[in-house]
Amino acid sequence: MRYVHIAIIVLLTLLVLTFKLQNLQSVTVQFFAFSLTMPVTLLLFGVYVLGMFTGGALWSLLKRSYQGSFPPK
Repeated sequence: MRYVHIAIIVLLTLLVLTFKLQNLQSVTVQFFAFSLTMPVTLLLFGVYVLGMFTGGALWSLLKRSYQGSFPPK
């Protein structure tokens, strides 16, 4: 079973590395008066991390509001 986990990790690492090497071009992101140039891979990673934090915060907020809506038994 340990070899299966190692094989999956190696496969995912190779897929991420291939994706990174295929998307080396730069993009410019403009937000109000700010402008930032970065590789596509870095932009996608940043959006992914921001989405994970936002989803986690939303999940926590919904869980807390759901638990507080019922009186204790």
